[in-house]
Amino acid sequence: MSKLVTIYGGSGFVGRYIARRLANEGWRVRVAVRRPNEAMFVRPYGAVGQVEPVLCNIRDDASVALAMRGADAVVNCVGVLNEIGRNEFDTVQTEGAERVARLAAAEGVTRMVHISAIGADAEAGSEYSRTKAQGEAGVLAHMPGAMILRPSVIFGTEDQFFNRFAAMTRVGPFLPLVGAQTQFQPVYVDDVAKAAVQGVLGQASGGVYELGGPEVKTFRALMQQMLDVINRHRIILGIPFWVARVMAGMLDIMKFASFQLFPNNILTRDQLKNLRHDNVVSDSALGFADLGIEPATLESVLPDYLWKFRPSGQYDDIQNSASNMRT
Repeated sequence: MSKLVTIYGGSGFVGRYIARRLANEGWRVRVAVRRPNEAMFVRPYGAVGQVEPVLCNIRDDASVALAMRGADAVVNCVGVLNEIGRNEFDTVQTEGAERVARLAAAEGVTRMVHISAIGADAEAGSEYSRTKAQGEAGVLAHMPGAMILRPSVIFGTEDQFFNRFAAMTRVGPFLPLVGAQTQFQPVYVDDVAKAAVQGVLGQASGGVYELGGPEVKTFRALMQQMLDVINRHRIILGIPFWVARVMAGMLDIMKFASFQLFPNNILTRDQLKNLRHDNVVSDSALGFADLGIEPATLESVLPDYLWKFRPSGQYDDIQNSASNMRT
């Protein structure tokens, strides 16, 4: 019988790519999510019955244990960028990660891959970064041979980075940025999936791997590259941190006053703390080179999914070509 992997958060941005790759490797894939009915799109990743979404709440021991019963490996992709309801940073990224590892050890699971983030630091001012580090510690306490992946900002068809800012270019002549000079090292989502699959298959040793693409650029430079791809001219407006701090504070107050009916997906004070620090791979860290993976460039991927934000969408190049012929 083929081996079984449980992927917590397997229908999310990163998880779905890992699920697809493991299905192609012949593994049975159990996608553990809060709303299985919204994750049915993963089933065609494999043969009939090979990829199955199952109900799981990472805050509950019994739910997590049931989802991994009989599994040979587990992957934890669960994380939050913004606290909503009971899904708080500590609950999900610290307690949830530790719970998966603790129950995996009790179940006798031999391999675990945990998705963290560059900037994870137990002493960080950001609660997001601090709980990421605490989650890593919890994983290693129970599964010392686990593979921990720390990607920089991840891009790909379903991302909430380039898609979000590209959508903003439709509504005005300005593109506001906080932390315009902060450096990032964007990594393609399928490259992160390749690394995770190596961990599941036992082709890579455990440890912490920092994953970044081949290019390090400032936030401003990344947005300019995006604008070039979507054929739009916008004024990139750098917002000073002191102004952003006032904005984030007001938005967080609105979230609290509305009892989270306004979720504040715009800018939080915690996100602002992260934007003050570069998000790049450290010189001494294990990375793609140690895994034999050559990461994809932005130039090779962005046009494949950002075309829909061009003035004429998929017909933009045709119209430009026709205009050049007329002139």
